[in-house]
Amino acid sequence: MFLILKSLHLIAMVCWFAGIFYLPRLFVYHAMSDDKLSQQRFVIMERKLYRGIMNPAMMATWLFGLSMVLSNWQIYKSQGWLHAKLTLVVLLTIYHIICGKYRLKLVDNPHLKSDKFWRIFNEVPVFILVAVVFLVVTKPF
Repeated sequence: MFLILKSLHLIAMVCWFAGIFYLPRLFVYHAMSDDKLSQQRFVIMERKLYRGIMNPAMMATWLFGLSMVLSNWQIYKSQGWLHAKLTLVVLLTIYHIICGKYRLKLVDNPHLKSDKFWRIFNEVPVFILVAVVFLVVTKPF
């Protein structure tokens, strides 16, 4: 059962990160768009991505991840790398929520931030992904 949970956790995580990487990229294009039709198209794309893919993938990632941890709590409770990973996943969840808030603000103000801001903003989850993968694979502490 553990390997099934782990597989489902990884699948959900990959889907979540796909959305986490793509939504801010849509924000870049949204900020660069000048015509109303393009801006409306980006609003629809961003909403469908956030609500239809990212939210369910985030919830599934948390569900399957916590299921694995709770099923082996006696082993995991003293694993420092897991505590660090969970802290990073909480930060990623906060980033996800911030993306949702920005998505709503872009509906009324497509030029809320510059495309350069969104390009930099888009890099934040890369650092989290790299750190999480190294923690899970190497279990340094």
